[in-house]
Amino acid sequence: MKQLLDNLVKKYETEDFIKDDPIKFPHKFNKKEDIEISAFISSLFAFGRREMFIKKLDELFSFASPMELIFDYKKFNLDNFIYRFIKSCDLIELLRILNKLYITDKSSLEELFSSNDRFYTSTNYFYSNCNIPSSTGFCFMFAKPENNSALKRINMFLRWMVRKNSVVDFGIWDSIKQNELLIPLDTHVARISRKFNLLKRKQNDFKSVIELTNKLKEFDESDPVKYDFALFGLGVNEIN
Repeated sequence: MKQLLDNLVKKYETEDFIKDDPIKFPHKFNKKEDIEISAFISSLFAFGRREMFIKKLDELFSFASPMELIFDYKKFNLDNFIYRFIKSCDLIELLRILNKLYITDKSSLEELFSSNDRFYTSTNYFYSNCNIPSSTGFCFMFAKPENNSALKRINMFLRWMVRKNSVVDFGIWDSIKQNELLIPLDTHVARISRKFNLLKRKQNDFKSVIELTNKLKEFDESDPVKYDFALFGLGVNEIN
């Protein structure tokens, strides 16, 4: 199984992976702040039909660079920006809070996620600074850890930021070790993992994330989430 998964990682963790994945947006930028902000926003929008959310992200990042977008968010015409559950008010609120994080609090997403309880700390920051905390779109973007969510999009974002020596992931954060990362669990990864008896739990929740990550550590303790490429790639491209 390890040999199979390692071969699949080599097959799918290539530069060609980038062009059809939401990680292509942070790859457009060079500055650390632009990379992590665009990656964070891209990960939050990465649900539904891939061609649709990539189209919306193309639209959003056409306004300005990520830092310019959060610095001057009021001057951009975002009133008609809608993607499924996420309305313009949700996007504007997200940009306003990121503005507070970077400009007012003089902090960063890396610092926000660097604590041991990073899921609670980060989620609490956005909810505590939000003016519309019960909005459907905002709640969808920021699933609460206490609800046993798989937190797929946040774990994907952290993979992008933390994993080093990858042609796909950036590895620009040093505050989190890559062996502390958790597998981004979506329907494709979960289905293939159960097919190969890597995951026994039936629900796609946080307990399954822990179970699968621990299983993958048996194959590579230092970098278990590299197998996201193998499981996701196999699920999307080869298994119907």
